[in-house]
Amino acid sequence: MNIHEYQGKELLRKYGVSVPRGYVAFTPKEAVEAAKELGSAVTVVKAQIHAGGRGKAGGVKIAKSLDEVRTYAKELLGKTLVTHQTGPEGKEIKRLLIEEGCDIKKEYYVGLVLDRATSRITLMASEEGGTEIEEVAEATPEKIFRETIDPVVGLTAFQARRIAFNINIPKELVNKAVRFMLGLYKMFVEKDCSIAEINPLVTTGDGNVMALDAKLNFDANALYRQKDVMEFRDLDEEDSKEIEASKYDLSYISLDGNIGCMVNGAGLAMATMDIIKHYGGDPANFLDVGGGATAEKVTEAFKIILSDENVKGIFVNIFGGIMKCDIIAEGVVEAAKQVGLKVPLVVRLEGTNVELGKKILNESDLDIVAAGTMADGAQKIVELVG
Repeated sequence: MNIHEYQGKELLRKYGVSVPRGYVAFTPKEAVEAAKELGSAVTVVKAQIHAGGRGKAGGVKIAKSLDEVRTYAKELLGKTLVTHQTGPEGKEIKRLLIEEGCDIKKEYYVGLVLDRATSRITLMASEEGGTEIEEVAEATPEKIFRETIDPVVGLTAFQARRIAFNINIPKELVNKAVRFMLGLYKMFVEKDCSIAEINPLVTTGDGNVMALDAKLNFDANALYRQKDVMEFRDLDEEDSKEIEASKYDLSYISLDGNIGCMVNGAGLAMATMDIIKHYGGDPANFLDVGGGATAEKVTEAFKIILSDENVKGIFVNIFGGIMKCDIIAEGVVEAAKQVGLKVPLVVRLEGTNVELGKKILNESDLDIVAAGTMADGAQKIVELVG
């Protein structure tokens, strides 16, 4: 789960990580009131969307008066901001972060991520702050320094100090940088983060080390024990179909194609999308109904697929191990009757109770095209949609 920058900074502040003062605003009037409260000579007006690259796309403005704050707020609120992470459709700006200006001396990058190769959290840092870390890795990989963190002892002060020296933090600010990194790590672990990215981390004219931006992602599997983080969830930033799918514990991701997919198992779902592409089609979604799905879950999954107006056909590809083919068949039949199926439907069933599943489909009076193999099913749905 993603959260907004201002929410991330609120969380970091609780862990002793230094961040600029700022307030969220939903209207130009609130933006001006926030700027008055801050009382700084320079005010930063920042668009709040779940995407990076806002500055390059014009989503960050520097205001030197209350009139400029009002002007920028009116300009940004309601605007669709297109960045390299939003895709061409962009995201509508519905809230702003009004933040005090900062006397920046130098920008750095600091991030924490789970390294799946070592199954440990890794601290990464670079003195090339303000730049996408992927660009730094490609152009100057030697400027990225890493510390692998032992899960038993956690991030140690000497590791943080070594990072601070490696990225050339001024000697008089090294201790502050160490406290910053230790606080960031504590927050990362206690709040079940999957990514914590501070870009840029800055040193300031008054001798501070602070997070000028903050990108925090959280492990969705741990949100049940992170009630305060769940309160940060902004449903406006999420796909409505993905929100609906989460209510039924379905793994669903919208894509740009026109062939809906309903599959059990993430690996099989990925393979199904690949084979649809192989035969010239475009999947409209990733959908894993899981191994223990009920007829109700399958019915809801079917409804979610059909709620996408771009879907021109559906491919159901089930390999029944734990999941029984007759349960899938019952869900497909029930959903098709409820929504009034008007697009081609290809079904491939294999595994537990497969004959019973096929019998249910054959006796349903629905226009269902049977497929013998995954490749056969992919070819058939692509031809029907094409």
